[in-house]
Amino acid sequence: MQRAQRNSLRLLQWMMAASLALPVALFAIAATISYTSTRDIADREIERTLDVAHEHALKVFETIDRSLAELNEVVRGLSDDTIRAREPALHRRLKRLTDSLPQLKSAWIFDADGKALVNSLVSPPPELSFADRDYFYAHVDQAIGTFIGTALTPRPPYQGARFFGMSRRRDSDDGRFIGVIQASVLPEYFESFYARIGSDPGSFFAMGRTDGAMLTHFPRLDRDIRLDPTGPVGRQIAARPEHGLITIAWPSDGIERRIGYRRVAEYPIYVSAGLETSAIRARWLATIGQHLVFGLPATALLFLLLALALRRTQQIQAEAAKRREAEEALKHSQRLEALGQLTGGVAHDFNNLLTVIRASVDLLNRPQLTEERRQRYITAIADAVGRAAKLTSQLLAFARRQTLKPEVFDVGERMQSLRDMLAPLLGPAIEIAMRLPAEPCLVRADAGQFETALINMATNARDAMQGKGRITFKVEPATTVPDTLAGAGGQNLGSQSSANHGFVSVTVSDTGIGIPAARLGRIFEPFFTTKQVGHGTGLGLSQVFGFARQSGGEVTVTSEVGRGSTFSLYLPRVPPELLPQRQAPNTAPAVAGSGMSVLVVEDNIELANFAADGLTELGYSITLVDNATDALAELVLDADRFDVVFSDVVMPGMTGLDLAQAICDRGIDVPVVLTTGYSQALSQEGVTGFDLVQKPYSIEELSRILHRAARIRRVRDGAAE
Repeated sequence: MQRAQRNSLRLLQWMMAASLALPVALFAIAATISYTSTRDIADREIERTLDVAHEHALKVFETIDRSLAELNEVVRGLSDDTIRAREPALHRRLKRLTDSLPQLKSAWIFDADGKALVNSLVSPPPELSFADRDYFYAHVDQAIGTFIGTALTPRPPYQGARFFGMSRRRDSDDGRFIGVIQASVLPEYFESFYARIGSDPGSFFAMGRTDGAMLTHFPRLDRDIRLDPTGPVGRQIAARPEHGLITIAWPSDGIERRIGYRRVAEYPIYVSAGLETSAIRARWLATIGQHLVFGLPATALLFLLLALALRRTQQIQAEAAKRREAEEALKHSQRLEALGQLTGGVAHDFNNLLTVIRASVDLLNRPQLTEERRQRYITAIADAVGRAAKLTSQLLAFARRQTLKPEVFDVGERMQSLRDMLAPLLGPAIEIAMRLPAEPCLVRADAGQFETALINMATNARDAMQGKGRITFKVEPATTVPDTLAGAGGQNLGSQSSANHGFVSVTVSDTGIGIPAARLGRIFEPFFTTKQVGHGTGLGLSQVFGFARQSGGEVTVTSEVGRGSTFSLYLPRVPPELLPQRQAPNTAPAVAGSGMSVLVVEDNIELANFAADGLTELGYSITLVDNATDALAELVLDADRFDVVFSDVVMPGMTGLDLAQAICDRGIDVPVVLTTGYSQALSQEGVTGFDLVQKPYSIEELSRILHRAARIRRVRDGAAE
């Protein structure tokens, strides 16, 4: 019961943990999948945006490159003087070009010294040298095609926005360097375009040269930056120089971004587009937040319900525990009451017996006592001792501490043999009906205790009918024990079977007054009786109960007031092959000792002297010791001088059972006879092959058993010779 309660609490606790752990696990899985999906979507967006930025940059550079090529064709073969002479017309042409291309700030034609021959800004141009600009000196030594320079600031007197140069070399007919044609490109043109296409939060664009110099940047920066080609960005681009997708902290501002890059055709330019990883996470959190809006309340509600269920279960179990404590207290009180009844009943009955014994002893001590009266007092003492022994046997049977002597017998045959004894016991007004089976119903039990139990049930039925009525005895096989009320609230065997052989049922049915339902639960208690004082001890049914339980069986009762009662005794059934073969009657030797040597082991001095004196009078040679250790020492010293060992079982230190086992283990060939009034070990384990004399015993009974044990030894030794 308590284990089931603990399991139910543990189950609720596991369910509470699962109500949190399972949603958390599912949420973690969903969050991982969602994050991967969100990042994939972001990557696709970056790729699409990069495609647009790349196509835009490519068209811009190709347009400017074609314009420079056209200008180069216009002035090809013209001397510097001729160009100066045509400066106004060329100025107007350059201005029309810059006005038509919003990405251009200005267009220039330089001579070999870096001085402007024509530009689109002013006419005529000032006498300034631009030979130190990268877009000029890059062409001086060699023909490199179209050159794209770094971001520059206008030189006074020119003003305006920053720019980067895109230039081509002017060659003479013989290939000499004679100047440069240059267009100033506005970075802010690209930034404006990026601002239009990059409307999402965290958008990023950049355009730079292959050497790491940044030409334009969005969001706009207030300073020039240059990426280190050997740095993290440079190394990843070098690994995949054409295009790629990377996650990196951008060196210009330290913000982590997911960036796609692509080279612009044959130009030494890279275009980049990306998103801040924080913006990607924000998208993911927004998606997850939608799940949390529904998931958190549901999870919290489930957890709350389970917590309430756990708390209620704990309260119920606490209340159940209090009820169990109250029930245990009540049972304890009932046990104390039963113990009081038990001790009171035992004291009452034993005082009666002791009174008879004491009075008989006092009368025997009177002088001039006639032989007839002396014999009558001795008989009264013997009868009182017998009744006391029977009372003790019934108590031990109820407590399941009686040392049984099980044997295999047919219940039907034993019942038939008891019929003649039951008739005078029950009286002439009782009609006896027996229904016995045709097949053998074998059990392994103590036959004497079985007969006692049957007589107790029969006399109980006789008293319930007030000496007049009909008692039916029925014997039949049974596969199971029915689930009916049994005494003492003990463990019911229910539907169990005995080693697959079932049970033998012995029922005793009467036509008496019946038993009220309120008393059914107590009828097997010792000294509980509904009879008047002096008409019963209340131990009869308790003996039946103890015998049944100790034999591995059960006793049940059904009753209805006014319609009689039925008591059913169930004993484990055994197969027919276990029935022993009938042997010829055993002829017991004479009880005289004839010089037989007996080692008596008894720690009670009075009882030891009684046994020694009685056996000595019968001609036995007695050696008396008061403990098992000394007895074992006597046997080890000289075992041949003893014919038999007679030992009490219950002794301090080494018990009689231990002594018997030690004698067997040491190979000492002396038979052992044990005696006890009660032994826990013997009631559970049996005598394991040793002869047993139950206390109280008579000298005659003891002599016969000692003779039998010694005779078996002599027969065995003779066969060995």
